[in-house]
Amino acid sequence: MSTDERLPAVRASDAEREQVVAELREHSAQGRLTLEEFSQRVDEAYGAKTLAELETVRRELPAVSAAPLERPRRIARRWLVSIMGGADRRGRWRVPEKMNVVSIMGGCDLDLRQAQIEHDEVTITLVSIMGGTDVYVPEGIEVDVGGFTLMGGSDEHGEDPPPRPGTPLIRLRLFTLMGGTDVWHVPGGQSRRSLREIRKRIATAR
Repeated sequence: MSTDERLPAVRASDAEREQVVAELREHSAQGRLTLEEFSQRVDEAYGAKTLAELETVRRELPAVSAAPLERPRRIARRWLVSIMGGADRRGRWRVPEKMNVVSIMGGCDLDLRQAQIEHDEVTITLVSIMGGTDVYVPEGIEVDVGGFTLMGGSDEHGEDPPPRPGTPLIRLRLFTLMGGTDVWHVPGGQSRRSLREIRKRIATAR
């Protein structure tokens, strides 16, 4: 039986949309949804007109009330250091509530698209000395960028639409000396592309 047959064409209320977003937040914290998937499904939830459309947002996910809470097994590493080399965090990884990234005459790629974020707010401090860091965040996730730069620079690339309620806030604190940090707002559907391809597509879309 299809979803349309199970549910009548009843319009969804704001409270019902908010309930689904809260469920998605819990699934994201438990590692069932990556940050990119979470952002995409939140868009679907707020765009749903009927209960049937809202139900499809829960596809492939268990009921929150029936799902036991399990501690994620991935270690949330608080430090990422690159000295005269490179250090990356990509794929599925846990983001701690507070994280430090240090680049000294080196570079780092911090890819948050497939990351697991358990907190409503995350603070990442990035220190670049004659080095640089690229941070990749799915569109729709709120990013607050601040800090201090001397003889260097930082920039944001891509679209930065208003964040949806219920999505986490990522605070980036940049401290740069003769280096730089670039923040890339990545559109959905780019998970199979390399970071180089993503940078090129965003840069040429200006």
